[in-house]
Amino acid sequence: MTGKGRNTELGIVTYVFVFLFILMVGYLGYINVFKADELNSNAYNTKQDANTDKYIRGTILSSDGSVLAKTEVSELGEEKRVYPYANIFSHVIGYASNGKSGLEASCNNDLLSSHASVLTQIKDEAENEKMQGDSVVVTLNASLQNAAYNALGGYNGAVIAMEPDTGKILAMVSKPDYDPNAIEEIWDSLVTDNTSSVLLNRATQGLYPPGSTFKILTTLAYMRQKPGEFQNFQFDCTSQLAVDDVTINCYNNTAHGQEDLKSAFAHSCNTAFASIGLDLDNDKFHSLCEEFLFNKSLPTTMQHSTSQFVLDDDSSYGEQMTTAIGQGDTLVTPMQMALITATVANGGIMMRPYCIDHIETYDGDMVSKTTPSKYKRLMTTEESRLLTEFMKETVSSGTATSLSWYNFSVAGKTGSAEYVSNGYEGTHSWFVGFSNVDNPDLVVAVIAEDGGTGSETAVPIAAQVFQAYYDIYGY
Repeated sequence: MTGKGRNTELGIVTYVFVFLFILMVGYLGYINVFKADELNSNAYNTKQDANTDKYIRGTILSSDGSVLAKTEVSELGEEKRVYPYANIFSHVIGYASNGKSGLEASCNNDLLSSHASVLTQIKDEAENEKMQGDSVVVTLNASLQNAAYNALGGYNGAVIAMEPDTGKILAMVSKPDYDPNAIEEIWDSLVTDNTSSVLLNRATQGLYPPGSTFKILTTLAYMRQKPGEFQNFQFDCTSQLAVDDVTINCYNNTAHGQEDLKSAFAHSCNTAFASIGLDLDNDKFHSLCEEFLFNKSLPTTMQHSTSQFVLDDDSSYGEQMTTAIGQGDTLVTPMQMALITATVANGGIMMRPYCIDHIETYDGDMVSKTTPSKYKRLMTTEESRLLTEFMKETVSSGTATSLSWYNFSVAGKTGSAEYVSNGYEGTHSWFVGFSNVDNPDLVVAVIAEDGGTGSETAVPIAAQVFQAYYDIYGY
């Protein structure tokens, strides 16, 4: 090989190594700038508590200034994590010993670092004192959280309250719950509990059949697939619809009589919607549900389960009928239903849900603040307007009429989700809706396990949350 050839070859090798070096430096920069907090807070990061010798774990505060988690230090320097609200915030705030969960896990890096003034940090280091970590201020309102917790009462399940136009979560309750102050003492009983799954945050991780709340998406699918027909829809409900060996019944065998689409929605007529399911294109229905993030991750950093929707092109007529009424193989988290409802309330735009408002130093200086952000437009303003009208009708003349007695307006959808588990047959009670319909303020999603119909259990729970919101924030 000539000298010129060797030089060319050497030059190519040099350029390759230089390119790989630049690529590696760029990747390390990306990790340090954009992914550092996520990696530091990851539960699998064995070094996430490396700063405990240097910092006192910071405080978590509610939006109304209540302390939700703090570290008390004894005269001997012993640190103890304290949760003043005990069980009420147990899942969303989480715990910080025996591992970590909730915001204690996701905000771990913020709570174990400090952006206090340089002089303060130098003084603490000079005196060999641990620095106070930054504070996390959440969007949760302590008064509204307390109201939602009390409203759910003795039922297992979840309540979520959020602003539809920002994605800001104001309350998130899950039951059964636990006292994070006693996490070390009760840990063995929690992790060996195979029946109630106490540690599961049902608001974001619980998977339930949606029941008739799912008719929001069935209606939207029908509007899109039958744009020239849906407004003329007519169905004569006799309480039962039988197709060969599959029979769909309306709840309590109620015969609703002659209905259009709005009244079928308001009365939650199963037979009408089962007939709609037979008329839908399965692939298009499947695509619509995946647009609304079924079988996908939600646009949030909060730990959550993936909602499930299964309907294939060759699915049977029985699967079409049961899927259309929110039964079949469909499973959904309360967070997912809250986001779908918020999309309707927000004119068709889904916002990214969040519950961290800002990070501040221990003495109140701003470090960073969350800005509301749009995920995507998922329906047109006309589609959201029509769905809102149907949900208003549910409150004025349908299955949620008890919500029409209040000083605030509400649009909503009830659900009675039947399930079978280990031979036991039960019915979960659902409600999703939003208040101040012309200019929506608040979205509320409720699931009460084994609560029966949405009308009898979930609706009264939601009513208490709506009322508490206006008592706190005013009309």
